[in-house]
Amino acid sequence: MAYYYYIKSFHLIFVITWFAGLFYIPRLFVYQIEAFHKPSPEKEILGKQLKLMAKRLWFIITWPSAILALLFGLVLFYLNPTLIYQDWMQVKLVFVVLLIIYHLKTHMFYKALQNDVVKKTSGFMRIWNEGATFILFAVVFLVILKSALNWIWGVVGIIVLGILIMLGFKIYKNIRAKNPDA
Repeated sequence: MAYYYYIKSFHLIFVITWFAGLFYIPRLFVYQIEAFHKPSPEKEILGKQLKLMAKRLWFIITWPSAILALLFGLVLFYLNPTLIYQDWMQVKLVFVVLLIIYHLKTHMFYKALQNDVVKKTSGFMRIWNEGATFILFAVVFLVILKSALNWIWGVVGIIVLGILIMLGFKIYKNIRAKNPDA
């Protein structure tokens, strides 16, 4: 069953590229929203370029990676059906569902911005960008430690991570307020 590790490798590769897309697309949303509020012709020039970048990232990297990561994950379950009975895997699957929901909601933001509908602020998108980070941390620790029992430490860790990210966000916001080119 040596091919099992090849499939597992492909699964991991596409999970990584999926997350890469999910990490970068909200940054492009931030830039699109900020460009939307600039004067002409800068607004149109930046908007057109950022829409193209977002489209290529979303449909050439992120969506195919999501589909392939999920497909290879299903193949792994087919080859090793006992995985589903392990506590850590069941918890991981909850985070996978959350990741899919995050992806689909991000797609809704993508569609709106492609149609020049700006309903969120760039600050909101900076915070939204961290959603995938929380899911990634949870999944990596579950897979590596293979433990769903240490929820107290896991929850504390996620809360601490959230606090650190929010502090970093506030510090960056203060720096930008003092120096808009930062």
